Amino acid sequence: MFQGASALSLDAKGRMSIPAKHRDALAIQYEGRLTLTRHPDGCIMLFPRPVWENHREQIAAWPMAARAWQRIFLGSACDVELDSAGRILIAPELRAAVGLARDAMMLGMGSHFEIWDAAKLAEKEQQAIDAGTPDVLNNFSF
Repeated sequence: MFQGASALSLDAKGRMSIPAKHRDALAIQYEGRLTLTRHPDGCIMLFPRPVWENHREQIAAWPMAARAWQRIFLGSACDVELDSAGRILIAPELRAAVGLARDAMMLGMGSHFEIWDAAKLAEKEQQAIDAGTPDVLNNFSF
């Protein structure tokens, strides 16, 4: 289970270093084989390849009525591998699609990660706070 937030910077070539706390698990458990794809909320999702392959099979089986969503998820997917320095290259098309510039946030979301432009994430989080707690959380407490 991946969790936690990491502030990161993309280099001029669009490479991002995977935080050390996750790098070993991704390199050893998944042999550094990862898949990136776009999320309609405006971020990039990063999956260990075996986790992505399960999702990919489900998405490919969706009915024709969901074709636009298949394009978003499958059409944007690209396989990447950790390089010897623990970095991944995020394709220019993916960076442009989600407005990812230099400053990024990587969030562990259980089975995968979300990669956000830092300013865009802060804006989304503030919008969620301003909208109030959703009903689904009414009975949740720590």
